Amino acid sequence: MFLTLKLLGNRHPSFIARTVFVKNNNVEDACRLINRVLGKDGILEQFRLTRYYEKPFQTRRRINHEKCKAIYNEDMERKIKFVLRKNRHEPFPGCH
Repeated sequence: MFLTLKLLGNRHPSFIARTVFVKNNNVEDACRLINRVLGKDGILEQFRLTRYYEKPFQTRRRINHEKCKAIYNEDMERKIKFVLRKNRHEPFPGCH
């Protein structure tokens, strides 16, 4: 037994190839795997955004928020990497 995603028809040919085999009639695990694949591909996010009409000011606000969040996350990741470095000769560089 297997599940095939043919929900979106010919508009999204990459989903026609998504086939998940169901082992021992365990459909819940197969659905969980399909959800994970769709989440990684960004389809669930796209579906959530296009489900209702988004006014232009809301679109601008969302896009600006996503940009700011990406910059913040990049800076925080860089700072965390710096703080977590181990085995440095000088643990606090620049502070003599």
